[in-house]
Amino acid sequence: MPSPSSADSYDEAADSPRPQLPADHPGVNELFALLAYGEVAAFYRLTEEARMAPNLRGRISMASIAAAEMNHYELLRDALEQRGVDVVPAMSKYVSALENYHRLTTPSTWLEALVKTYVGDALAADLYLEIADGLPDEVADVVRAALSETGHSQFVVAEVRAAVTSSGKQRSRLALWSRRLLGEAITQAQFLLADHDELVDLVVSGTGGLGQLGAFFERLQHTHDSRMRELGLA
Repeated sequence: MPSPSSADSYDEAADSPRPQLPADHPGVNELFALLAYGEVAAFYRLTEEARMAPNLRGRISMASIAAAEMNHYELLRDALEQRGVDVVPAMSKYVSALENYHRLTTPSTWLEALVKTYVGDALAADLYLEIADGLPDEVADVVRAALSETGHSQFVVAEVRAAVTSSGKQRSRLALWSRRLLGEAITQAQFLLADHDELVDLVVSGTGGLGQLGAFFERLQHTHDSRMRELGLA
């Protein structure tokens, strides 16, 4: 998903030196487990939402994205196994938090499903990639590979832009939906971090300390706004 930034202040914050964390930091296993369940949850969500597509092309595109999510899950599973961690019990502690987010952001239309795929999932990726910048290369490479572009974002952009160009009502509805996704993503991320000490230590250390968290959430808002413009919603 795209993550453009045009403001120098955001670039400077993003490029500031980060403390390098050890590869055996206990939060790394937690991050891999969280990412792994996120991929599994995304697979099931996308296969369900593919049924909302108005045509075969849309169903195939969404199913292809879902298949890519399972490939990413397998990468994370293998990384955890190499670290001596059983992926299923490791993931189980994150089921409730992620399912709650998806429950609160269940799309009611095909276009809402597309916006969530493009915007909502990218918000989570922003968080994980931000953390990855403070991790050793062998760990960061796994995170980046698991969050790599599935190759279908332009399909989503084209579908949504076509819909909102021809309907101001759709544009307003989807812009509101996009803002809701941002709010829920930030809220659920805060709840999740509050419940997992090793993970929050990784996040705080990887993003440059507590003092940098405010700037991090500002960057989330900034990239979210850029994605809304890509979709024709701003």
